Amino acid sequence: MNKWIKAARLRTLPLSLAGIVLAGFLAGKHFDIVIFVFSILTATLFQVLSNFANDYGDGVKGTDNADRIGPERGLQSGEITASQMKTAILMTAVLSFIAAVVLVVYSFGWHQFFHILIYLILGLAAIIAAIKYTVGKNAYGYFGLGDLFVLVFFGFVSVIGGTYLYTKHFDSYLIFPALSIGFLSMAVLNLNNMRDLDSDKKSKKNTLPVKWGLDKAKKYHIILIVLPLFFSQAYIFHYLKSAWQWLYVIPYIFLIVHLMRIINIQNPKDFDPELKKVAILTFLYAVLFGLGNVI
Repeated sequence: MNKWIKAARLRTLPLSLAGIVLAGFLAGKHFDIVIFVFSILTATLFQVLSNFANDYGDGVKGTDNADRIGPERGLQSGEITASQMKTAILMTAVLSFIAAVVLVVYSFGWHQFFHILIYLILGLAAIIAAIKYTVGKNAYGYFGLGDLFVLVFFGFVSVIGGTYLYTKHFDSYLIFPALSIGFLSMAVLNLNNMRDLDSDKKSKKNTLPVKWGLDKAKKYHIILIVLPLFFSQAYIFHYLKSAWQWLYVIPYIFLIVHLMRIINIQNPKDFDPELKKVAILTFLYAVLFGLGNVI
């Protein structure tokens, strides 16, 4: 069991749940505990699916090797076979789709077939995206497209799609908190890719840091951390209610310190501790931004 818990990489869950939690807050008076619980369950299963698929994809391609700096993966360590991981991927994909079906049917009811269809298509897209990040010949993570998919699913789908499940109303200004969560999530991926730059280059995994080099990747990272400040302000200025809405600035105190560290890092190993920090700070940002808008 321990090997599967390790392969599931539970430390990645706060980041994947940040947009879902924020959507629950932004739903306001429309909040529904059943929608919230099944949103959390579905997002968790999608994230575990992604982690299993990444373990398998990078493992069979040889990308996870002795040169890799991060935590040892299941296939890499030999604790889990490729066949076992494929079975786990299939089972998790099925469970995540079932959870998504229950979520959207409860939210919309059977009579709103069009809405159910759209969300189930999004669910299938999320499953495919989770698997195709590293699995197969055309794995998009090997072409530097991971950042785009993180923005779409961790930002837009989680925040805008998640809020719509409650309110049944599209608010164009939700683009700003969605971009904030999306960019901060992309920053975590960028840290991962800066850490693995050398091993990814050897394995021909052409992430953005591999394409751009470390210096440009660091500048990109600064943009990913700083721009959410402006996105947040754009939303708050439109829905200004109280000073509590600036609660989200608290994690930014630590994010600025984080940026100062990143600028000076030369040893790829030093990027690894920063991943967990930014993931947790992104989750804290989501909670405080959400709280500030409901207090």
